[in-house]
Amino acid sequence: MTKQLKTYTLHNYKSIPQIANLSDEMIEAIEVVGRVLPFKTNNYVIDELIDWTQIDDDPIFTLTFPRKGMLEKKHYNAVKKLLDQGADQATLNKKVHEIRMELNPNPAGQEHNVPEMNNIKLKGVQHKYSETVLFFPSQGQTCHAYCSFCFRWPQFSGMSNLKFAMKETSLLAQYLLRNNKVTDVLFTGGDPMTMSTQVLASYINVLLRSEFRNIHTIRIGTKALSYWPYRFTKDKDSKELLKLFEQIIKAGKNLAIQAHFNHPAELKTFEVQHAIKQIRATGAQIRTQSPLLKNINDKPEIWAEMWRKQVDLGCIPYYMFVARDTGSKRYFELPLDKCWDIFRKAYRQVSGLCRTVRGPSMSCEPGKIQVLGVQEVKGEKVYVLRFLQGRNAKWVDIPFFAKYDPEATWFDQLEPAFGEEKFFFEKGRKKPKANEILFE
Repeated sequence: MTKQLKTYTLHNYKSIPQIANLSDEMIEAIEVVGRVLPFKTNNYVIDELIDWTQIDDDPIFTLTFPRKGMLEKKHYNAVKKLLDQGADQATLNKKVHEIRMELNPNPAGQEHNVPEMNNIKLKGVQHKYSETVLFFPSQGQTCHAYCSFCFRWPQFSGMSNLKFAMKETSLLAQYLLRNNKVTDVLFTGGDPMTMSTQVLASYINVLLRSEFRNIHTIRIGTKALSYWPYRFTKDKDSKELLKLFEQIIKAGKNLAIQAHFNHPAELKTFEVQHAIKQIRATGAQIRTQSPLLKNINDKPEIWAEMWRKQVDLGCIPYYMFVARDTGSKRYFELPLDKCWDIFRKAYRQVSGLCRTVRGPSMSCEPGKIQVLGVQEVKGEKVYVLRFLQGRNAKWVDIPFFAKYDPEATWFDQLEPAFGEEKFFFEKGRKKPKANEILFE
């Protein structure tokens, strides 16, 4: 039986029955913050994941509904004032756009990841690491529900000049044929699992042809297991989707579902557990990842429980990320030493099967940088860091050091330790020109 998806946005959220129990302040926050940051949820999240009796502290409510603290006070008050005055839409849109542009809408130099081929900018492709290409299919640039921390929020906010998306499968194919060192293609968005199976297959089947023997792994980044597990079990084309997964495996490719789980509550329903079983039965593997988020999962016990449950269900814990410096980051961010402390305390609570996870990791402009710890070296307190991935593969796994800063929440706020002017990877490195890809 097909399960009907019903979505709620700023235009119709008041039709959710449970909304009647929210305070006036919470309703106001939805109205104000929801003008700036994208807001969308659905009936599965509403009915199965949120505990409406504990709404003040419920992690899934905070994960999907706007809260007042997600905007700076000056930005919140500016939008509220215009709404209270009944400002016309053009005036409101102008102010909202100004605020959005102050929220670092494209973090980590993503514009430098976009390659060019035959003088065409491939806006739906990112190629930051030599072996992995990210592909943004245009039909998958939405989600079943939006995370309030999402670093790709411009994709959903009408900011078309900052949107990564592409329809032309042939351009992707040509690019991969010219770059035969690529072994992995990651379908991302948005969420590719919002596409029909027929559309998804039109992208993937190209990569199963014999000329793409260099492509070993197809990855699909998705939040659907958390927000709409029926995509794999009860949607009208769920069976076809699982058959597509089987075809990928039969073609000799590794299929990795990159599942985003931010809290153990998302793993507890029968629906998600059944969906995981169905996916694993096709031969696909499920790797899990999440940022570390204040007000959502900032306790080591939460992570330990989540990793254990994931392993129990046959998933592979993969990444703990640091929240990216964009959008509502101030509401969710934690100092780097706190991130490391939470990671190590969670890590030591679990068995080796859970310790496949890597973190805390920052996906910043030069690469994925892991915080290995805080130590005193040569009388100086420092962060010990290393690249898990780098624009230059030679940087990977080389330890390096940054001055300890208890307030730092992102790599750009750190300085080299021991009197050095630059980090090792910055020495002799050219400065990027505008829109210049930095893949090295």
